[in-house]
Formats: sequence, C-alpha cells, structure tokens
Amino acid sequence: MQKWFMHVDMDGFYASIEQRDHPELRGKPLIVGGKGPRGVVSAASYEIRPFGVHSAMPIAQAVQLCPHAIIVPVRMARYVEVSHVIMDILRGYSPRVEQASVDEAYLDATGLERLFGPIETMARRIKKDILDVTGGLTCSIGLAPVKFLAKIASDLHKPDGLSILYPETVESFLHTLPVEKIPGVGKTMLAALRTLGVEKAGEVRRYPRGFWERRFGKAGIALFERAQGIDRREVEPFTPPKSESAETTFDEDTRDTAFLKNWLFRHADRVGRSLRHQKLQGRVITLKIKYADFRIITRRITLAAPTCATQTIYETACSLLDHTPLEGKVRLIGVGVSGFDNHPHQLQLPLTATASEKDKRRATLDRVLDELEGKFGRDAVIRGRLFQGAAKTSKPS
Repeated sequence: MQKWFMHVDMDGFYASIEQRDHPELRGKPLIVGGKGPRGVVSAASYEIRPFGVHSAMPIAQAVQLCPHAIIVPVRMARYVEVSHVIMDILRGYSPRVEQASVDEAYLDATGLERLFGPIETMARRIKKDILDVTGGLTCSIGLAPVKFLAKIASDLHKPDGLSILYPETVESFLHTLPVEKIPGVGKTMLAALRTLGVEKAGEVRRYPRGFWERRFGKAGIALFERAQGIDRREVEPFTPPKSESAETTFDEDTRDTAFLKNWLFRHADRVGRSLRHQKLQGRVITLKIKYADFRIITRRITLAAPTCATQTIYETACSLLDHTPLEGKVRLIGVGVSGFDNHPHQLQLPLTATASEKDKRRATLDRVLDELEGKFGRDAVIRGRLFQGAAKTSKPS
C-alpha cells in the first residue's frame, strides 16, 4: 500500500484570525505582535508581505518598511481555541494526527482512499471543512510519500494551496530542490555545503554516505538520506510535552524587583492555566533571566511534589529570584515548569491527605477560576495581583 503523509499548514494563522474577528482589518497591512522598540512581528498578513515584512522581524524595522501598517497584540488564547477546532476536524479524517504547532499538523493518510476517495479529493474536503467551520480561514496542504517532503510541498503554493508529490516525481523534484529546504540544514551547514559546490539536494549524491557522516555526523547521514527522499519518521499522534514556559522581553531594562515579580506572577498564571488544561503537573520550576548584555542565566529547583498551582509556581519563582543577586539590568524574565509525570492524568479534588491546607485552597481557587474562564472568557475574572499593571510596557512571548 502506498504511504501518504499530509501536512496541513494554516495560512497567516494569527493575522487571518484577527482579520476574521475584526472585519475592518480585512485587506489591510496587518502585523500581529508586541508593540514598543523591542516588539517582534509574530505574524504578518499577506497584504503586508510584499513590503518585505515577515515574522520574527523587529516591529521597528517592519514599520519602516510599511509606515501605514496596523499593529494588533497577540491573543494566544484565541489562536489556541481556533487550533483545537481545526485539529478536531483533522482527527475526523485520520486516527493518526501529529500536531506540530498551533497552526500545523501531519496526518497519516495511508489507506484512507477507501473512505474518502483519492487523496486529492480528501485534501480538498479537508480544506473546505476548515474553511467552513472556521468562518473563512484557509490552509495549504502538502501530500508526499515521506514526512519531510509533505511539509515542503505544503509551502509550494501558499496561500490556499494544494501540492502533491507523487512517488514517480520525487526524484526529479529533489534534483532541483534548494538544499537549504531540507530539514536540518541550518546556516552553518549551508555555508559548508556551498564550499563543496552543493546547492541542490540532488547534488548531495556526488559524495557517498560515509563522506557526509565523517563531515557532519548524524546530521550528515540525515542529509544524505533525505536528499534521496528517505525519511523513516512516522506520524506521532501524541508527543508528551517536556516543559511549559512563558517569558517577557521588556522595552526598558530594569533592576526593579517588584516589577520583575509582577511579571513572574503573570507568567505563573499563564503557565499554571496551560498545565491544568493539559492535566499536567511538574516538579521542576525554572527561572530564566536575560541581562541587558544578552547574558542568560537559569536557576531551578525541584519540588517535593508536582504542582500546577499558579501561586506555588509564582512563590517558587520569586524565591529563586530572591536568591539570585542581580548582576545588572534585566532585559527578559521567564518562568518554566518541567519534570512532568509520564502521562497526563486527571486532576482531582480534594488533594491527597499529605497535601497542606494551603495547597488545597490554591487548587480549589485555580479550579474555580478555570471554570469561570471556560464559561465566560479570560476577562471574566482577573486575579487581584494582575491589576497591578506594570509601569513599563513589555512584549510577552
């Protein structure tokens, strides 16, 4: 049976959602991202891309390229909400769906022709279902016999594209494929390849497998195999998360401990909510600090028991900060939780008999706030500490 991998990639996801939710933004050059001198473009609408604006670009540079750009803040909770809807659609077609990010996923489409007809028909049905259920959002789909080629194919005819690499066309496609399109080929490897006169994937075959292994190790073996269309990876329906984190880059560097702790609480709240939604608890709390000179330090502690409680995460992060003498002004601060149990599990109340009364109260409060948020939205109830707005603007990431 012919193997088929499908890669579904939403088109300008963040910007498209903003334009759908706010019709006055449709057709306008739109940037989704943090404002201020250190803000970064998280997403750019297709209307602004001809100006040279793209994601990960500093906002200041983007505004120079397109002075009439409209900038709106990131609404991650909204994008995740729409993402859940899209992933549910995909799981209605295949039991093997691997979510790669909030706006892309792989499907194992092998054998599904028996249910949905030719793979071309199935892909078009998925595109229509996503368009209809999301109220107008488009996606681009790539189909190929191996995983990495499906991802490359999905990017060939964006937006609203459909590209299929049939087995008999793979070799000719690779012959002219720029080598930097192969996953794993970064700037350093690309520079080395160019010194060897290797510009296209097909040119990798000039040298044997052993040459590439000696030159780049395991990465060289992967390069050699993928240049021949070999990719042994399968679709993995669930990959347990290794950590959950949130961080903020400030518009102005600071040593104000109260200000830093205010942001630690915001991050603890965001991380805690995400962990509870995923039914995860972690034992390791990590504090991340980036100084004005871009030096990064991390401090971590392992708790006696796993937690997903906002207040516990916050207090632990504050304790780490208190025991970390600041060596200069801080540019970024972040909080992470890791050391999860092996599998997600159902969180139950009351907690175990060994838990303190304080922990029980915290868990009850978190549960009530999460339920209110689920019913009435994020702004229905806001923790009192979050009303203490930061005195300086900043860019959460």
